[in-house]
Amino acid sequence: MIDTGDLRKGLTLNLDGRLVKVLDYSHNKQGRGSAQVRMTLRDLRTGATTQHTVQAGAKFQPIRLERQHVQYLYGEGGHYHFMDTETFEQIALDEGSVGDVIKFVKENDVVDVLTYDGEPIDVELPPAVNLRVAQTDPGLRGDTATGGTKPATLETGLVVNVPLFVNTGDMIKVDIRSGAYLERVS
Repeated sequence: MIDTGDLRKGLTLNLDGRLVKVLDYSHNKQGRGSAQVRMTLRDLRTGATTQHTVQAGAKFQPIRLERQHVQYLYGEGGHYHFMDTETFEQIALDEGSVGDVIKFVKENDVVDVLTYDGEPIDVELPPAVNLRVAQTDPGLRGDTATGGTKPATLETGLVVNVPLFVNTGDMIKVDIRSGAYLERVS
């Protein structure tokens, strides 16, 4: 069993018969009452994001997920198609299962699909990915009134703020948890 002290982002739990992934959590202690834990959860079957509050010390049933290496093939009509790299079996996941991670995946990338009882329910990526800048305005020397950053559209359609020295065609590393620029990759 997992209690509220063991919570972390990305943990998968069985909460009232639902498979949920912890997106965020915070411990709140107010006045004389007992501490509470407020969690932001994503239902892995429906994709719905909800808030849930429990008393500190509450216990949850952890879920054992199996990891499967797959290659992203293409997206079509709200479904995303992957291929198992060992068996060449194709898997289709809907937008609810994939979530926002699809913004960080380009065709032919190898990612991990997490399955529960043979049912694919989530996609997991490494903490940072390398993406090419598809379009950005040229940075003007001395133009630092905005903190020295400018918006850049990446090859997947994701828009991130990058430093002024980043140009169209550059490869950059992006943190998938925050969607922030980390560094330019040569």
